[in-house]
Amino acid sequence: MNELDTLLQASKVAWLTAEGDDSDVVLASRIRLARNLRQLPFPNRADLAQLQKADESLQGAMPAVETALGEHMTRVDMESISGLQREVLRDKQLISDNLLKNPQHRTVYCNDSQNVSVMVNEDDHIRIQCLTPGLNLETPLQKAFAVDDALEGQLDIAFDEKMGYLTACPTNMGTGLRASVLLHLPGMVYTRNVSSIINISPQLGLAVRPLFGDEKEQPGCLFQIANQLTLGYSEQELIDNLRGAVTEIVAHERRARKALALYMKERLEDEVWRAVGTLSYARLLSEKELLELASRLRLGLDLKLIRGIAPECYGEVLISGRSSFLQNLAENENLTKPEIDRLRAQHVRKILERYRLRLEE
Repeated sequence: MNELDTLLQASKVAWLTAEGDDSDVVLASRIRLARNLRQLPFPNRADLAQLQKADESLQGAMPAVETALGEHMTRVDMESISGLQREVLRDKQLISDNLLKNPQHRTVYCNDSQNVSVMVNEDDHIRIQCLTPGLNLETPLQKAFAVDDALEGQLDIAFDEKMGYLTACPTNMGTGLRASVLLHLPGMVYTRNVSSIINISPQLGLAVRPLFGDEKEQPGCLFQIANQLTLGYSEQELIDNLRGAVTEIVAHERRARKALALYMKERLEDEVWRAVGTLSYARLLSEKELLELASRLRLGLDLKLIRGIAPECYGEVLISGRSSFLQNLAENENLTKPEIDRLRAQHVRKILERYRLRLEE
């Protein structure tokens, strides 16, 4: 198996492992840094020759990044892989929609653990991304700074003494930093309190959005919260503001879960165990159904309503339950929906059985 196949077919990623601080609510923390090359126009205004020059510049600088991280980085040229393979990378949070839709002279570098990636010619020439499980923004921030320092030692980065780092999107200008966390909020969804978080977040300089679906429908009860502005703030101020808001949300979510367990215990247990039964024995599973069932499974594990299944199964179910992942694994992007649903159910059954066996050992 070559490096690309390993990257695409791995169902476990280091940033989604049910570990870390407040991991019952906060699934992962992510830091992104936007940087641009001084002598070239931003990617949305660059021609193909200029995009190629940026790509070549980053390729020459990546050995310094590997040295700084002490890790090998796999280079993936977006033009050399299929649209389906790009979808797999997008679903693993390794690339953005921009690289998915516009592959020409666009590249991503990923480490083996899939918790560090460097996108080339996204909205900006360079988009550094680092992720870690749980509520821990400092570790990915320091790792992102290490990558940034290595690149700045090799490249002429666009920086203004007054404005800070120059970026394609004005809201990224200054630090160029986007910090975000991935939250699992079934308690607030079930008690219909999540809309209050979404509505108040802009007043705090933050944005909250469902990972899947929209504000009316949030399959999987998964939400991302991120800073909206960077200009005029230091990296630490942005991190502290986000962490403070997330800490409040975590407290609200735990209170909602406690209320559910107290006043709706029998119904909650029934929904959790029905989810376990369906995931363990279903022969057909749609993607939306999987997200809903996996959310109930994870809630049951976090509330200790279920025993005998390792919590780490949740991340693997999320990653390998995506249609793109399954089609790529089957090496057939023309699978029908029933075929995908059948393959999804089969794959999930195997995952749950494997994690049961691990606990028994």
